[in-house]
Amino acid sequence: MPYRYIDDIAIADVAFEAWGSTREELFIVAADALMNVMVSDLATIRADDGVELRLENEALDMLLFNFLNEFIYYKDARQLLLRATSVTISGTDQHFTLHAKAAGERLDPARHQLIVDVKAVTLHRFRVEETAGGWRTEVVLDI
Repeated sequence: MPYRYIDDIAIADVAFEAWGSTREELFIVAADALMNVMVSDLATIRADDGVELRLENEALDMLLFNFLNEFIYYKDARQLLLRATSVTISGTDQHFTLHAKAAGERLDPARHQLIVDVKAVTLHRFRVEETAGGWRTEVVLDI
């Protein structure tokens, strides 16, 4: 599991750090970490419905911020629990474009053991950084 939850950052929120060898892997792992805060077993989410995401931003960290908030939007607005299946990021320091595919299904309380409801990704301590081994992020979620 290329993410871990951090206990001592936020008392009323949930925090995690995630890492990947590429930016794309980092985005996929961070989306799984977000979903795993809400659903105890990600394997219970079947890939019945597909969604394509297209996002743009001038900053890579804000692109991840928007990407994660899309998963919360689909959970709230359409009752869809999604997992990212592919992510492509293009662009450079002034303009990034993300194309992603996600798959999942409607929330079913009988099959999906829910833990907490995530309201939003916060900017508190939010960061994305390139490291010697790839990419890393730290995220605090409002629950």
